[in-house]
Amino acid sequence: MSLAHTHGACSDPGGSSGHGARRPGHLHRLAEVRKREGISRRTVARRLKTTVSAVKAMEESEDLLLSQVYAWQKALRVPIGELLAEPEEGLAPPVLKRARMVRLMKTASAIFHWSRQKSIRRLAQMLMEQLVELMPELAEVGPWPMRGRRRPIAPGEAAFPVPMPLPSLSNPAQEDR
Repeated sequence: MSLAHTHGACSDPGGSSGHGARRPGHLHRLAEVRKREGISRRTVARRLKTTVSAVKAMEESEDLLLSQVYAWQKALRVPIGELLAEPEEGLAPPVLKRARMVRLMKTASAIFHWSRQKSIRRLAQMLMEQLVELMPELAEVGPWPMRGRRRPIAPGEAAFPVPMPLPSLSNPAQEDR
């Protein structure tokens, strides 16, 4: 299996990935790490039991087999994570778009559920309907949790298993009496 299959085939248009600059399309940082470690191509070739030209070809390759990356990790004696370039974008565009739409729907739903003004509720309802037209699966998205518990608490999970008297919480001076 190649890095493109496990890491996603993406390119970084000249930016940096948090580990340092990398060339567009490259999913590895072999040359950069080798130079940083002060190891020559000849030494890597000897450790990999291959030729210098093969080492150069691997460094310039956009995609490598995972077995090759692990061999480089042993040859350079660095953690495997140092050799992998992380994608700059984070989430794929469709996933990012969906996450934004879900947040927008949660906000519109919260406004609808907790507003007391009819005009605000109507605007929120219209927004929710338009969002569902764009992405039908949003019909099942509820509002942000604004009051009470966010999730049901199973027996034994409560932070305070014994109910605390409310007066002690509202006025700490009364506890001293």
